[in-house]
Amino acid sequence: MTVESQLPGHSETIDLQQQVARLQALLEASRQVHSNLREEEVLQQVLRIVVRELEMAGAAFPEIGLTYGEAISTDTTGGSGNTLRSYPLNDRNGQRMIELVVATPDNRELTLYEADFIEGLVLQAAVAVENARNHKRNVEFARVQQDLDAARAIQRSLLPQNPPTIPGYSLGFRSDTCYEVGGDYLDIVAQPDGGLLMAVADVAGKGLASAIVSMSFRSAFREMAAGGPPLDELAARMNQHHWAEGEEARRRYVTAIFLRLYPEAGEIEVVNAGHNPGFLVQSGQPGSESRLFEATGTPLGLLPGMRYKGERCGFAPGTRLLFYTDGLTEVFRGNEEFGPERLLAEFIRCHSSKADGILDALWAAIEEFSEGGPQRDDMTALALCRATSVTEMLE
Repeated sequence: MTVESQLPGHSETIDLQQQVARLQALLEASRQVHSNLREEEVLQQVLRIVVRELEMAGAAFPEIGLTYGEAISTDTTGGSGNTLRSYPLNDRNGQRMIELVVATPDNRELTLYEADFIEGLVLQAAVAVENARNHKRNVEFARVQQDLDAARAIQRSLLPQNPPTIPGYSLGFRSDTCYEVGGDYLDIVAQPDGGLLMAVADVAGKGLASAIVSMSFRSAFREMAAGGPPLDELAARMNQHHWAEGEEARRRYVTAIFLRLYPEAGEIEVVNAGHNPGFLVQSGQPGSESRLFEATGTPLGLLPGMRYKGERCGFAPGTRLLFYTDGLTEVFRGNEEFGPERLLAEFIRCHSSKADGILDALWAAIEEFSEGGPQRDDMTALALCRATSVTEMLE
C-alpha cells in the first residue's frame, strides 16, 4: 500500500474522481442523445450508449421493436440468463411515453454506478424524445399551414377577379373566410343572351371539407351556367348533381341563391334554394317596402328530384339588392344575435349608391355590434345597385 493511499481523505478523493468521471460520461451521453431531432434516432442512440458504454448484454424499446445487442424477450429473464430491468420514459406531465428494457450480463445485478448512469440517461432521453415529438408536430403543422395558405390563395383567386362593368349599375362583393379556407361561394358568369348570372352559396360546415365541396360546386355550376338555362332548371340540375355525388357530399349540402340580371330591360330573376332571403329595396320612394326573396325549395343536394320556382321582377333606377351568407347574421354580442332583421335595417339605412360602399357600411355595422369579437363563420355578400341618374353613375 502506498503512502498516498494511507493519507487521510484519500478514499474520498478517489470517490470524487469517480463521481467526476461518471458525470462527464453522463454529460457526453446526454449530448449525443440531444443531438438528434428524430425520435427513432434518439432511441437508437440510447440503446447504443447503454450497451457500449455500460457493456450491458442488450437493450431494447420492445413497443416499437428497437433492439441493440442480444435479443430481449418480454419474460422476466432474457435469453442466456440475463436479468431484465425496465425504465419508463415519462413526459413533463408524468405520462409514460415509452419503456426502456436493459438486460444485464450473466444474470447479475446492476452496480450502483450502472443504475445511476441509466437513470440519468433515461431522464435525458425522456426530454429528448418529447422534444423530438414536439419538433415533428411543429414540422407537420408548418407543412399543413403552408398547404392551407396555398389553398386560401387558390380559393381567393377563384373569386371573380374583374367584375364586369355594367352601364347604369354598380356591382360589388366581399368574402371573408372564418379559417384559412371556407365553404362560401360567389360567382358571376356572363350569359349568351347578354345577361349576367350571379350566385351566392354556402356549403354546410366550415373549413377544408366545405372548401373542397365548394370547389366541386363551382365546377358544376360553371359548366351548367355556360349554356344559359332557365334559373329554375339550373337549380334543379345543380340539386340533382350534388345529390348524385354521394353520401358525404349530401352531408355537405349547399344553400344557394341565384340571380340573373337583364341590364337592358332593367329586370332580374331570382331562385332561392334553401338560402337566406335576398333583400331588395328601392331608394327615394317613401313608403315603399323592401322585398324578400324567400327559399322556394330545399338546399341543393338534400333531397333528390326537388323543383324550384323563380321570381322575376323589375329593377328600376334607385333599386338595391343584397345577397349574403348567414355568417353576416349569425354574429353575437354575448347572447344577442345580429340577425337578418338588423342586417336588413342597416341595408335600408345605408343610402350609398355604390355597391362597395354598402358592403363597407354593413361590415362596419357588424364589427361594431360584435365589439371586435372573433369571426365565427364565413362571411360573403354581393350587392347590386342601379343608378338613378347619369350624375350618380359618375360619382
